[in-house]
Amino acid sequence: MIEHDIEIPMRDGTMGAFLALPEGKPAGAIIAIMEIWGVNQTMRYHAREFAAAGYVCLVPDLFWRQEAGVQLSDGNSDDIAKAFDLYYDFDYDRAVADMEEVGAYLKTLPECNGQVGAVGYCLGGKLCYLMCCNCEIDCAVAYYGTYIEHRIREVEKLHRPFMLHMAMKDRWVQAEVNDLLMRRLSPNPLVTIHQYPNADHAFARHGGRTYSRPEAERALALSLAFFGQHLETAGA
Repeated sequence: MIEHDIEIPMRDGTMGAFLALPEGKPAGAIIAIMEIWGVNQTMRYHAREFAAAGYVCLVPDLFWRQEAGVQLSDGNSDDIAKAFDLYYDFDYDRAVADMEEVGAYLKTLPECNGQVGAVGYCLGGKLCYLMCCNCEIDCAVAYYGTYIEHRIREVEKLHRPFMLHMAMKDRWVQAEVNDLLMRRLSPNPLVTIHQYPNADHAFARHGGRTYSRPEAERALALSLAFFGQHLETAGA
C-alpha cells in the first residue's frame, strides 16, 4: 500500500487530503469523508481499510477554508470545543460542490477506473446523503449520519445508491429521528438501511470511546459488499 498527504487544486484554493493506494489494480475509488475531528488518525485508518480491500481511498480536509490541516481527538476537551466551533460554521452545500471536485480529481488519477463512491462518518454521513440527492456520485455509504432529518425533504431527489448504518443507541440521533429516517428513506429502492441495536454513535471510530469491534466489522463487510456491487460491476 502507498499512502501520502496531497494537495488538490480547487476552484477557489487548494485542499489538503490523505491518499491511500492499494496494491494491484484498483476496484474503484472512494472518498472517505471525515467526522468533525478532521483528517486524523481514525480517518487515515479508515482509508487504509478501504485501500487494503482494493480501492483508491482519499480523505479530503472538509475544514480547509476554515482552518487547514485540523487533526482533533474526541478524548481532548479543547479539541472537542474546537471541533464543534468548526462544525457549526460548516457549509454543507459548499462541501457538496467540493466533493464533486474531489470526485473529478480522483477520476484523473491513473489508478482510478472512473468509478467513484463515498463513505462518510457522522458529519460525513449527512454529506453522503446530500451527495446522493444532489450530484452524480456512483454510490455512497453513511455511518451514523447526524442531522439528515434537517434536509429530509431532499429525499425526493435521492437518485444514487445509498446505504445508511444506523446506531440505535446513538446519543446524537434520537429514536424518533431514526424512525423518521426509516419512514422517509426506506421506500426508495436505492436505499439500504442497516440497524445496530446495541451500538452508540461512532461505533466504528477506531480508538474512540464508543468503538465496538463487532459492529464496526459488520458495517465494514456490508460496506465493502455494497461498493463491490456498485463500483466494481459498474466499471466492468
